[in-house]
Amino acid sequence: MNPTAYPTAWDHPPTRRAWTHHMILIIIRLVGWIAVWIGSLGVLVVFLSPGFTPLFVPLLGYATFRAVLQLAYIRPSIQIQRVLWNYPWQLLTGVPRGRNKHPRVQEDEMWLELPNPEEPEERIPLLFLSGMRTFWWMRRFGTARTKPELKAQIEPLWFAGDPRFIAVIAATSRNGKAPKRLHLLYQRTATGRRGIEPTDWNASPAALERARRSGAHVPDAVHPHPRTY
Repeated sequence: MNPTAYPTAWDHPPTRRAWTHHMILIIIRLVGWIAVWIGSLGVLVVFLSPGFTPLFVPLLGYATFRAVLQLAYIRPSIQIQRVLWNYPWQLLTGVPRGRNKHPRVQEDEMWLELPNPEEPEERIPLLFLSGMRTFWWMRRFGTARTKPELKAQIEPLWFAGDPRFIAVIAATSRNGKAPKRLHLLYQRTATGRRGIEPTDWNASPAALERARRSGAHVPDAVHPHPRTY
């Protein structure tokens, strides 16, 4: 069945399997790097003399870094699930995108440009504000030298969410029936960070409530705000 025909992306069975696989890989890598750290320390303490310590310090440091990195992936992955619970998939083609600074934003980040769900003539830039796991996307966003087969891997682009607040994007699996490379995108004003005021984007109460259920920080009541990207 067409993934866009389901009420939410989470109702699409291949999507649930893709998210579960995504989380299992994170847990396996986390456990694996913790095991590397413990094993390396055990070998150093039990079998080697203190003179070998300088050789193991880089390995212990790298294993610590990778374990912490896997821990950092868990929260965005849970937010991905919340978005999938609340929004249906859209399969989009020809989405404007770029690797250089968007002319309407301050940050120099990769971006997608998507229509406002309630005012389709308005285009909203959605930035890759998180630097985690963006290299794969960067290669496919492309420049004039990017191979067509790489660009084709994100055509169509799987999209679930509201570009005014929070969204999930994905590429298509090899069989064309499931998403892969689930990635969380959000507006800075929807993060709830100190000093950043949320905006309602003149969204309807239903749109605000859906965004709130998906983990975005939005105002409690609809009132005009300056549109900060």
